[in-house]
Amino acid sequence: MRRVLELVYAVEGVVGARVWQWPGRVAVGVHVAAAFAERETLRRVELAVAPLRHPEEVWDFGLLGGA
Repeated sequence: MRRVLELVYAVEGVVGARVWQWPGRVAVGVHVAAAFAERETLRRVELAVAPLRHPEEVWDFGLLGGA
């Protein structure tokens, strides 16, 4: 989980992140800085963590709600 968060936070535009994991599934939620496009940032997050994904796992990506 720590490596996933490291990779997510390394993506330009990510200002907050949470990762949830349960058997066979991982969910990644991010807060995106106002100056960055949300869809593009999510796409870059997906690409950043792609090397960690196992073929049998389902990964979901989304935006975290504002405070």
